[in-house]
This record gives sequence, C-alpha cells and structure tokens, in this order.
Amino acid sequence: MSVSLFVYGTLRDPRIQRKVFGRSAKGTSAVLRGFTRAPVRIDGTRYYCIKPSRGRHVRGLILLVTKKELSRIDRYEETTVYARRRVIFADGTSTWVYSKK
Repeated sequence: MSVSLFVYGTLRDPRIQRKVFGRSAKGTSAVLRGFTRAPVRIDGTRYYCIKPSRGRHVRGLILLVTKKELSRIDRYEETTVYARRRVIFADGTSTWVYSKK
C-alpha cells in the first residue's frame, strides 16, 4: 500500500531518494498553499523546512512511497527541527509532509 509524501528539499533529488529509501520515485508537481520555506541549521549545515505562512506557498513534489519506505524517510528526517504531519491541498488531497516542529 502506498502513501503520499510532499517533498520540497533534498528528497526531490533521485540520488538522495535512492540513498534514503532505496529507489528513485517519480513525483507529481504540487503547490502547498499556506506555507513558506525557512532556512534552518542542522549540525552546522543549512537546510530548509516549511512552516505555516498565510498567503505564501511552497512548490514541490508528491511522491508515492510504501509504509516501509516512509519509515526509512522518518529516520532520515529525524531531527529536532522536523515533524511529520498531515496537510491538505486546495483540491482536498491529504498527504504527509515534514515541517517545522
């Protein structure tokens, strides 16, 4: 069974996908409204997270992954900065996303 995951950073890269969950996943372009990208530092390296922001949007991809792959991605994204949560797109589609805690 597949689950959907909205990605907007490193997980858009097929090389990172293969490293994290073992394959490259073809994504569907998507725009998440009501969020913005914000820079964060993790172990001295600059990354981006998303956080709620009225009137803003984030472009990314929706990937279909298995529950086992999602568990691997959880380990990859496990930091004090990110939390996995559900979001709803304008068309009513629900998906997982990693956003600022």
